[in-house]
Amino acid sequence: MNRRVVITGVGLVTPIGIGKDETWSALCDGKSGIGEITRFDTSCFETRIAGEVKNFHPEDFLPKKEARRIERFIAYSLAAARMATEDSGLTIDDTNSERVGVLTGCGLGGLSVLETTARLIDQKGPGRVSPFFIPMMIGNMAPGMIAINFKAKGPNASVATACAAGTHAVGDAFKIIQRGAADVMITGGMESVITPTCIAGFNAMKALSTRNDDPEKASRPFDSQRDGFVVGEGSGILILEALDMALERGAKIYAEVVGYGMSGDAFHMTAPAPGGEGAARCMQAAIKDAGISETEIDHINAHGTSTQMNDLYETMAIKSVFKNHAYRIAISATKSMTGHLLGGGGGIETVFTALAIHHGVVPPTLNLENPSQECDLDYVPKQARKKNVIYAMSNSFGFGGTNACLILKKMTDDSGR
Repeated sequence: MNRRVVITGVGLVTPIGIGKDETWSALCDGKSGIGEITRFDTSCFETRIAGEVKNFHPEDFLPKKEARRIERFIAYSLAAARMATEDSGLTIDDTNSERVGVLTGCGLGGLSVLETTARLIDQKGPGRVSPFFIPMMIGNMAPGMIAINFKAKGPNASVATACAAGTHAVGDAFKIIQRGAADVMITGGMESVITPTCIAGFNAMKALSTRNDDPEKASRPFDSQRDGFVVGEGSGILILEALDMALERGAKIYAEVVGYGMSGDAFHMTAPAPGGEGAARCMQAAIKDAGISETEIDHINAHGTSTQMNDLYETMAIKSVFKNHAYRIAISATKSMTGHLLGGGGGIETVFTALAIHHGVVPPTLNLENPSQECDLDYVPKQARKKNVIYAMSNSFGFGGTNACLILKKMTDDSGR
């Protein structure tokens, strides 16, 4: 069995908006979600900025009692899953619950509750630890809670591949449906680690931007003045569905998932392989899986973190794979507006890629004022662009040299062609 798989619903909780419409509008308008950190005192930190989610009220999406017992990253995922499910018009009941699964990606899980619990033990002893501590912390509680809330009894798993986790989750979910092990998968990514240890840890690695006096211009992928990435938070969830089922129930289709690639750099704990060699193999694997040629790709949602090495090596990898066609691809680095959601990045960026296909609009790369000499591709600087996108690619690369790439395709008519 090799079934076709489509995206029939999306849900978003991001630093630039809550919900598909608000977020997409802000993205296309080039609005930044980066600002000063409000969660803790940053006065002694090198970096004092992040992409925090604003105006999020978990009780809008789940009961107050339940909201108090889950960590922020789980709340974001439940909210995004509710929005995605409602958007898809999907009904999950006793007739199909065992054929509906959940597979999501998360890099660090409940880091905030880990920090506060460790301090509590030091100050007041182990007897004061909440019985909800472990469930609030572990990353797979996100797909677990989504399954519980939506009665999805099919395959259930969590991916923890650093900044590639969300994309790996969507790709793995795609393959589960393609091979017939489920009919529907609720998938994507989530993260919420704007915490002292996260910021301090990335500062120790010199990975974060320190442009504290101008937060909205701090994330500047492919720009010569880039000085590191900005941590973001949120969740992007998609409903993947077998095409025949989607057509049978008359579902809206945003895009078809047609290709998935994975690779490992086998090079360094945190640095990408020279020249983006691992990323290039990942993109090639996705293109082969999709059964298309390199020249058919119209748009790429780049990993585009705003670090010196990533942006250079991703550009080199794109040139290596696409040759002269690389200069004809509209490339967006949406982290310039949302910040880097780490394990959740692939979730929201797959949604962005699907919406770019659906609306025929490619989001801009914000703050690209003086491109690096080596970064000379079309990064859609500053303003969104109308473009008929047939095939689009979304890239995610993570620490440990783990790479993931998805290819989506436009559905051209109601028959699924």
